[in-house]
Amino acid sequence: MYIDPHVSPVRRALMVPAVVLAVLLTAATVVAASPGVAASSATSAIQRRLNGLGCAVGPVDGRVGLQTRAALVRFQSANRLPRSGTLTAATRRLLTRGAPVRCDRRPVVRSGAGRRVVISQHQNYLWLVSGTGRVLAQGGLVDNPRVLRPGTYRSGSACGRSARIRNNTDASGRLRLHNFVRFAPCGVGFHQIPQYRTTGAQIHPDYLLGTDYRTSHGCIRVSRSMSAKIWRFVVPGTKVVVR
Repeated sequence: MYIDPHVSPVRRALMVPAVVLAVLLTAATVVAASPGVAASSATSAIQRRLNGLGCAVGPVDGRVGLQTRAALVRFQSANRLPRSGTLTAATRRLLTRGAPVRCDRRPVVRSGAGRRVVISQHQNYLWLVSGTGRVLAQGGLVDNPRVLRPGTYRSGSACGRSARIRNNTDASGRLRLHNFVRFAPCGVGFHQIPQYRTTGAQIHPDYLLGTDYRTSHGCIRVSRSMSAKIWRFVVPGTKVVVR
């Protein structure tokens, strides 16, 4: 099969025939299972395929590191597979022969009607949904299901605390919780991944959103861009559905 050399690497990966990609992925399973191995072209093919599906592997380097495992978790989560972060047989089969759901464009989970924010704790994912049912934005999150329980909430002030704080602070005073929007008493809200006040660096990278590789203290951590969208979307009384 001829592939134009000027086609982008991601698009080129998506054009590889399924049979060829299946062979590459099978080889990569062996590579990924062997600690300390060198970079693999087969693993690079997996990374390109995942990037083409919006799973955010990042740089294609042929190594199965944390960012690649996180991308596999997002792929498995979007496609209702066990979230192992490894290239299981079912994951490989769907990547090569199926019609997988993209990591970054997923159908919203059942959550009723009306203007709302929908949170799937199983998928570590959220959607901003208009009153007509149109998804306006979506993306990964980090939360803590032991604190935030499934149910329906409303945004607003609680326990004598403000509903919205542009630059909130954690209890220690060391972290900034940018674009904090409260929706559950007493201290649970949406905000950007916490940043150290001294350096401005986030406490963990964006690529861990959409996985359970980190756990919040109860709030919903999102990317900076998503926190800005939530800040604009959520007004007092906006419904938040946690599933």
